[in-house]
Amino acid sequence: QVQLVESGGGLVQAGGSLRLSCAGSGRTFSDYAMAWFRLAPGKERDFVAAITWSADSTDYSESVKGRFSISRDNAKNSVYLQMNGLKPEDTAVYYCAAGLFSTAAPGEYSYWGRGTQVTVSS
Repeated sequence: QVQLVESGGGLVQAGGSLRLSCAGSGRTFSDYAMAWFRLAPGKERDFVAAITWSADSTDYSESVKGRFSISRDNAKNSVYLQMNGLKPEDTAVYYCAAGLFSTAAPGEYSYWGRGTQVTVSS
């Protein structure tokens, strides 16, 4: 079992920045690829970014590429999402997830946090 807790969400104006954190506990955090997904009202859950267990590879959705950056610190059992140039359409609940493979497919992730709300005002 891996427990994940997100933090760092909030209200920000368009063009602003936020840094989300996800703290893991339980089984060895470094065994897992990590990802961020988001869920906006009335929409399906969207892939945002993923990172391999060793941090040697990252992947981003086209909508956030160049604005968001995913990173991890295995010594701290944490993964981060730096979000710059935020837009109102980035408003959503953001979830971190842990799985064996770095992929955009949510079904490949076995463990999920409860999410943190990000609201971007125009």
